Amino acid sequence: MASTPPQISCRAYAKINLGLRVTGKRADGYHEICTVFHRIEPFDDIVLRPSEGITVHTSDPLVPSDEANICHAAALMLRELLDAGTGVRIDITKRVPVGAGLGGGSADAAAVLRSLPELWGKAAGEDDLRALALRLGSDVPFFLGDDSALGGGRGEVLEYFRLDVPFAILLCAPPVQVPTRWAYSRIAPRPATGEDLRSILLRGMSDPLLLREELVNDFEPPVFLEHPVIRSIKESMIRDGALYASMSGSGSSVYGFFHDTEAAGLAGAPLESLNFRTFITPPHFRV
Repeated sequence: MASTPPQISCRAYAKINLGLRVTGKRADGYHEICTVFHRIEPFDDIVLRPSEGITVHTSDPLVPSDEANICHAAALMLRELLDAGTGVRIDITKRVPVGAGLGGGSADAAAVLRSLPELWGKAAGEDDLRALALRLGSDVPFFLGDDSALGGGRGEVLEYFRLDVPFAILLCAPPVQVPTRWAYSRIAPRPATGEDLRSILLRGMSDPLLLREELVNDFEPPVFLEHPVIRSIKESMIRDGALYASMSGSGSSVYGFFHDTEAAGLAGAPLESLNFRTFITPPHFRV
């Protein structure tokens, strides 16, 4: 009987931004930000199999299945770093909505960086993986860790910490894409003041009113003005019982905190009726 070729399966979870402040403009053209990255449902399934070359296959036609895919770049960089004389077939079953500010592509690339050395029988140092991740994109380094993280710089300066969210998180992704470059062009940076985001969140887990008062996303005003449908999603969640709701990142997804999954499901029903994609992350969720 023929043996089954070795393979590695992994999950790449989406992230949301819990608060996002744009605090400055850098000389290299990037912006300084302050945010907290936090993983939620949904996730992409990734399967890595040995191959002569590097190929990518995705279930979503909106995601490139060639050299333009960020996972192809991740595998190419790793092969050069590890001097691996082999390739990989990367199969991605997409569940994380594309272009919704949820980091789906970045999470996929990080999963490849973390798992591919094992498939090739190689070892890669954490510093090397982090350097490759940063070359791939500002969001990619976060996904190399396992906990939530306070993000500074352009998102790559990370301080991981455990954030236990006791609420069900309803995520809604409308069929709208907000270009990141456009969103940043509408922002006037302002220096961070007051309590830091990590402290606000840790206290806010037992006091949601604090989140409503202190946790802000600087991208909401310009994005809501340009895309009223995104504002309407946030308003719908609050009207239907969200303890706190916000747009994630520069859009277009919106999330809300609810007492439990039942309440989140009831709030998600009218959004689903509009053909918006919704997902529920249970309380105390951890990857």
